Amino acid sequence: MCCPLLLPAQNPPAPRTGPEPVKTSVTVTEKISAETPANVSVLNQTQLEESPGTNLDDRLRDVPGFSLFRRSSSLVANPTTQGISLRGIGSSGASRTLVLWDGIPTNDPFGGWVYWTQFIPLEIGTVEISRGAATSAFGEKAMSGEIGLFSRPPERFHLFTQYEYGNQNTHDVSAGFSQLWSRWAVSGGVRAFTTDGYYIVPSYVRGPVDSLAGVRFVTSDVHIDRYTSIGDFFFKTSILGEERRNGTVLTHNSTGLGTVSLRYVREFTHDSFSLTGFHTSEGFHSTFSAVTANRSVERLTYFQTVPSDATGGEVLWQHHAARWNLLGGADVDRLAGTSTDHLVPTGMREGGGVQLQHGVYTQADATLGPARLFAGLRQSFVGGDNRFLSPSGGFTVGHKRLRARGSVYRGFRAPTLNELYREFRVGNTDTLANPLLRPETLWGAEAGFDWIGEGSTLRVTAYRNSLDNLITNVTLATSANAIVRQRANAAAAVSRGVEADFREVWKDWIGELQYLYVDSRYVTGFRVAQVPKQQGIAQLTYHREGTLASAAVRSYAYQYDDDLNQFRLPGYATVQFVLRQHLVRSLSAEVTLENALNRVFYTAFTPAPNIGAPRLARIGLRWDGKVH
Repeated sequence: MCCPLLLPAQNPPAPRTGPEPVKTSVTVTEKISAETPANVSVLNQTQLEESPGTNLDDRLRDVPGFSLFRRSSSLVANPTTQGISLRGIGSSGASRTLVLWDGIPTNDPFGGWVYWTQFIPLEIGTVEISRGAATSAFGEKAMSGEIGLFSRPPERFHLFTQYEYGNQNTHDVSAGFSQLWSRWAVSGGVRAFTTDGYYIVPSYVRGPVDSLAGVRFVTSDVHIDRYTSIGDFFFKTSILGEERRNGTVLTHNSTGLGTVSLRYVREFTHDSFSLTGFHTSEGFHSTFSAVTANRSVERLTYFQTVPSDATGGEVLWQHHAARWNLLGGADVDRLAGTSTDHLVPTGMREGGGVQLQHGVYTQADATLGPARLFAGLRQSFVGGDNRFLSPSGGFTVGHKRLRARGSVYRGFRAPTLNELYREFRVGNTDTLANPLLRPETLWGAEAGFDWIGEGSTLRVTAYRNSLDNLITNVTLATSANAIVRQRANAAAAVSRGVEADFREVWKDWIGELQYLYVDSRYVTGFRVAQVPKQQGIAQLTYHREGTLASAAVRSYAYQYDDDLNQFRLPGYATVQFVLRQHLVRSLSAEVTLENALNRVFYTAFTPAPNIGAPRLARIGLRWDGKVH
C-alpha cells in the first residue's frame, strides 16, 4: 500500500529509469489507502507535464476512457457539459465519476459536473484514476470510478511561478508557495487566465451572430496543516471566479465558486481514524438564445440564475493486521439549489430542491498465499425511500512478474438537481428537465492482468457493465432549425470493452501505447451517445537531466451525438508536442503545441455543427524551486 501524499516532490522531476510499479491501492483520504482489485492508473507530476493541455482535463485525456460529455475542452465548453465519463458509461453532462481534490469532493452541487479551471496544473503532484465501482468507500457519485487529485507536498521555502503566452491572445499566469516547519505546513497557489478563444462553428455555416468562445478566470487556494501529538489537522479553502463567452453575441455565463474544508487524522499502531467536513457555495448565471437557420439573427430567450450549495462530511476508520485489513465509514451530503429562468420578454419559471444523501460502508481484504481476496458492502440512502445495497467482491493473484485480478460490483447514481429541475439550451437544442427521474443502477464485472518486465509494463483489462434506467437526453422532436430533448430514464444498456496500457522504458526514452475498445449499446440496438468505440494514444518522450521532449498522437473513432443515432460525429486524430528545457537554477522554458496539424473535428450538432479547438501554441517561462 502506498499513499501519494507522502512522496517527496522533485525539482526538476527526475527522469524515469524503469517501469512504474503497479498501483494496488486507492487513496481514500489523507494517509488512508485501501487495497483494491480495480485497475488504478497513477500519473505523477512528470507524466502530467508530458501533455500540453491548458487545463487538467485536457491532460487527463491521455488516459483512454476519460472524456467529458462532449469532445470539447473545458477551455471553451459550457460548465454544464464538463461531467466525466469513464469506460463509455453515460451520455449527459452529469458526472458518473467522483473527483476528489485532496480528499474533498469537487463535483458541482447542482449538476455533478466539474469546474476544471479551479485546479492549478503546476500545483497537482499526483492523479489516481480508479475505474469501476470496486471500492465501497466512494459512494453513488463513483458509479464509473473515482479520480483523486493530490496537491504537491509542502517543502521548505518553495516557490513556483509561471507565465505562458499563446495564440488566440492567451495569457496564463500561475504562482504558488509552500513553507514547512516542525509542526506546521502552509501552501497555496493562484492562477489567472484569459483567452479570446475560437469559433465553435465552422466557417462554412458561420454568420453575423457568431463570436469567439473564450474564457477568463481567477482561482486560488490555501492549505494549512498542523501536526500534533494527538493527531494532524488539515484546513483548506479555494475560490474560483470565471466568465465565459459561449460562441454567439448574446450567450455567456459566469460562475463564482468557493469551498472550505477541515480534516482530522489520527494514526495508531494498527489503526487510522479520519474525520472530514466541507462546505461548497456556488452561483451560476447564464443566458440562452435562439438563432435563425442562416445564423444572421439571434434572439435572447431567457436569463438563468442557479445558486447552490453542498455541505457534507465523512468519518473513516481503518485497521491493519498481518494478513488482513478492514475499512469502515459513513458519509453524508446535503445538496441544495434552485434554477430560476427569467423569460424574454416576460415570464419566469423556477425549479429546485434539496437532496440528502448518506451511507455506511465496510470493506475488507485478506491474504491467502499468493492470492488476496476482497469484499465490500455499502448501504446508501438518497432522498425519500431510495435505498441501495451495493456489494462488491474481487481477487488478485501474483506470481513473479505477473498479477491477475478480477472483481464484480453493483453501483448506482441518483439524478442530480440539474437533471430533475433545470432546463437548458445549446444552440437551437432545448433540453427539458424531468422531476420524475429514477436512479441509475449498474452491475459490473472485470478481469485483467498486470505484467512488469525489466523495462516494460503491460496492463490489460476486459469488463462488462449492465446499466438500468440510464439517464440520457431523449429526443422528442427534430426539425431543420430546432431539436427538443428531455432527460429521461432510457432503456437498459450494456457497455463492454477492453483497455490496454503498454509502456517501454529504455535509457532516456519512454514509449507508451494506450488503447480502449468499448461497445455501449441500449437493448434497442442504438449506440449510447457520446461514446466512441475505439480511442487511444501513442506517445514518445525523451527525458534527460533538464530536457523533456514529448510527442503524441491521440485518436478517436466516430461517435453519435444523440440517442437516435441520427447525428454522427466523424472520428479524428490530433498531434501534440511538449518541449521543456532547464535554463539556470530553477528556471526553465517551455513550448507546447496542441492539435499541431490544425485538424478540424466535430463536437456536436445543435443542429448546427460545432467544432473543437484549432491549433493552440504556447511559450512560457517557469521558476520552480527553493527561495534562498
